[in-house]
Amino acid sequence: MTGYQQVLEILSDHWEKQIIVKRNEFLIRKHEVETKMYYVKSGSIRVYIEDEEEEHTIRFGYRNSIITALDSFLTGKPTSFYMQALKQSELYVLSKEKLDKIMNASEENKKAWNTLLEEFVYQQIEREIDLITFSPQKRFERLKQRSPQVFQEIPQKYIASYLRMTPETLSRILKE
Repeated sequence: MTGYQQVLEILSDHWEKQIIVKRNEFLIRKHEVETKMYYVKSGSIRVYIEDEEEEHTIRFGYRNSIITALDSFLTGKPTSFYMQALKQSELYVLSKEKLDKIMNASEENKKAWNTLLEEFVYQQIEREIDLITFSPQKRFERLKQRSPQVFQEIPQKYIASYLRMTPETLSRILKE
């Protein structure tokens, strides 16, 4: 069982509330402090940053995933990210304070949380390697292999942003 699965099992009875987020509504914006973690029961969320020219999609949350503005959630400092619903989403919410209590309640819980964080760091390293070394076609193939659900849950223009390619390039790859 992965760290992610272990943490979901540990948290299954501890979510504090359930919310509905409307399409295009923000969960958090740049410069705010993130104090919540979300489990996506339905819908989809994107995490992105922006520069002077465009938005850059960093991560997605979709059915059965956990999502937060991790930079702020871990440090208590303002985030660099925006988290926005791509479609109406049903989310379970857990505060950082309660998560910390749950994860510190036992060595088993601490180990599961640390394993989840290690898995996340590894995923980020893989993504960095993809973006730096692989062609658009190869980035697409690797995403399809790692996260096929993305293609059912997320609009193509955001997948293209995540893969650092134009929507036209993604469309061409999908046709091939």
